[in-house]
Amino acid sequence: MVTRTAQRIPFTKMHGIGNDYVYVDAFAHPIADPASVAQLVADRQFGIGGDGLILVAPPSDDARARGASVRMRMFNADGSEGGMCGNGIRCVAKFAIDRGLATANPLHVETKRGVLSVVWTRGEDGMVAHATVDMGAPILACAQIPAVIAGVSPHAHCIAHPVDLAQFDVAGWHSRANVSPCMTLVSMGNPHVILDCDDPWLIDLPSVGPSIERCAWFPDRINVHFVAWKSNEVCIMRTWERGSGITLACGTGASAVCVAGVLTGRAREIVAHLPGGALSLRWPSDDASVFMTGSATEVFSGEVDLAALERNRRARA
Repeated sequence: MVTRTAQRIPFTKMHGIGNDYVYVDAFAHPIADPASVAQLVADRQFGIGGDGLILVAPPSDDARARGASVRMRMFNADGSEGGMCGNGIRCVAKFAIDRGLATANPLHVETKRGVLSVVWTRGEDGMVAHATVDMGAPILACAQIPAVIAGVSPHAHCIAHPVDLAQFDVAGWHSRANVSPCMTLVSMGNPHVILDCDDPWLIDLPSVGPSIERCAWFPDRINVHFVAWKSNEVCIMRTWERGSGITLACGTGASAVCVAGVLTGRAREIVAHLPGGALSLRWPSDDASVFMTGSATEVFSGEVDLAALERNRRARA
């Protein structure tokens, strides 16, 4: 529910290769109930439309002491708060720099993953156009992803682990795309499962995605990625995002795919082609951060009447 203090809030719609969010300057316009607001504004038929809501807010005192200029809070379309968003953080950098909320390059951003570094570059219009994000080191231990799988130690890594695909949704769904019966789990501050296949476009994501996302193995649910490797350096991927459904891009997911590729014998530098565009990923060594490079695009700005959206939602109930 939107609180009584809610008002008409300025917003900006932005996307990183199609992964779109509604951005709010929470320095000037703090939002008391962002989970509820995310559900209202993300609605593609009755709201602004997007994969969720991202607040660009003042950093905590601790993060400020570690060099952070801004804080990013990301909420999925269902109102759940996400740990990180790789496409979103590039747009946070663009939002903060273009509006004068920060000037540093690299820009340090407080996230639930910690304070992350973003190196940004300007386009011909003088505004931020691209950014490279230090996504942090991948998390591989099952207990930290988190994943609870029979026969797998909480401290073990789940790399190309055998899985019975028939347990997810309708039996035989995996045959058409020749999905490999092995999964790799990676956390980039949020959990990901990677499944290789011949063609991710042959996957019935609306049916299979929710089944895997909510599998009992994953107590916090999970992001699901189907990946076709065209070479050791190039892949095509599609995503079912936890809390948002089908998305055009997932930056943490592409980072996880890069890690999974290295762990199964592929290159440390790859280009991942997602429905919304391409990302460049690099994992220099097993003890290093993953680095992700991609675009950040502003679509439009406006003002939203949250109370009106809430009234409309109640009228439809």
